[in-house]
Amino acid sequence: MKQPSFLKDRVLPILTVILVILVIWHVFVVVLNAPFERDQAARANTPITFMEILPKTFVQERPVLPAPHQIVVELWDTTINKAITSKRSLIYHTWITLSATLLGFAIGTVLGILLAIGIVHNKAMDRSLMPWVIASQTIPILAVAPMIIVVLNSIGISGLLPKALISTYLSFFPIVVGMVKGLRSPEQIYLDLMHTYNASGAQTFWKLRWPASMPYLFTSLKVAIAISLVGAIVGELPTGAVAGLGARLLSGSYYGQTVQIWAALFMAAGLAAVLVTIVGFAHASVLKRMGVKP
Repeated sequence: MKQPSFLKDRVLPILTVILVILVIWHVFVVVLNAPFERDQAARANTPITFMEILPKTFVQERPVLPAPHQIVVELWDTTINKAITSKRSLIYHTWITLSATLLGFAIGTVLGILLAIGIVHNKAMDRSLMPWVIASQTIPILAVAPMIIVVLNSIGISGLLPKALISTYLSFFPIVVGMVKGLRSPEQIYLDLMHTYNASGAQTFWKLRWPASMPYLFTSLKVAIAISLVGAIVGELPTGAVAGLGARLLSGSYYGQTVQIWAALFMAAGLAAVLVTIVGFAHASVLKRMGVKP
């Protein structure tokens, strides 16, 4: 059997997709930014050709679609060239958002696991609570976030916790669903075997249900931590926050700084990728300690 090639089977497909995206991106940079250059030339009553327009579409100060190199320059300038404590540093804003993300993720994880345990072991909770858990996610977060922020501010709670609660609202759902599925994953024959051992409910849970749920839990955690980040960013929007990635998006929208907006979006995407990767490493480590072969 032919051994898979890391370069051919892993790296090459990824590079191909990235290349295609970059080609399409550069094409749309020209398409979307060219009307501004034509309009400027028309106002100045100056004829302009496509070859004159082409280079200008990649260096506009406030383009409709920034070119990739403009985003890279902005990221470099706001991360490397700025002090971490500066309010113009993306690292500073990323930490503000990350703190709310991690707190909301932690609360959502604990809440989701506890709800899943209750749903699995209590028929009343299964029939009454589970439909409400599912229904809660049908409400758009953009509608919920302002209400949470306003209500908590009215009782004197502001700052980190309101944003974390919005992250909790988003992140607990995949954990509930995944853990319910995981805790119910052992086959009936294994449950009958535990019964023949005269195992208690707690012993069955810790020795059978909990280990069986680990793959489901970590898969849910990868989804949860990514949408927890989205919740933290959304939580910064209705408050007019002055710090955080959401604040960077908001200020960029106010002043038409599209390059700033895209840089913040790429920073958020990179942060989400790092967080999901960390959860993936934890997943592999736990399964290895459980004796599961990769």
